[in-house]
Amino acid sequence: MASSFNSSMRGGRGRKLKSEINVVPYIDVMLCLLIIFMVMPSSNNPSSIDLPHAEKSVRPPDAYIQVTLKPNGALSIGIAGKNADAPETAPNRDALVRKLATLHEDNPDYPVLIAGDKESKYDDVIQLISEAKKMGINRVGLATK
Repeated sequence: MASSFNSSMRGGRGRKLKSEINVVPYIDVMLCLLIIFMVMPSSNNPSSIDLPHAEKSVRPPDAYIQVTLKPNGALSIGIAGKNADAPETAPNRDALVRKLATLHEDNPDYPVLIAGDKESKYDDVIQLISEAKKMGINRVGLATK
């Protein structure tokens, strides 16, 4: 009689418990994350330079030598301001330093302004400042927005 009582309490039949993980919700979440990560890189513009922000400072000089470090590692140099010319792209750091020396010899009173992206390596910017100081350029600054 005790055995019939236990089986009637369970609904007449004995059921087995499932010990499986339902992975359908996890697959939905992973697909949503995949779509988000695929869309995000296309919104970045690698050709623009995202300069750091700073408090108001003095205006830049009327004419200066501008060195630009882009996030992809590209380097360019040229004269900006009044006597602006199209900046030239330098294939490597040595070519940039040679062009900087030439521009400084032609325009010894022009200061050097380095524009580096927020994502640029700090070491690259410091090395450029060091090279400019070794050439005898006393006025070296950093560009900000």
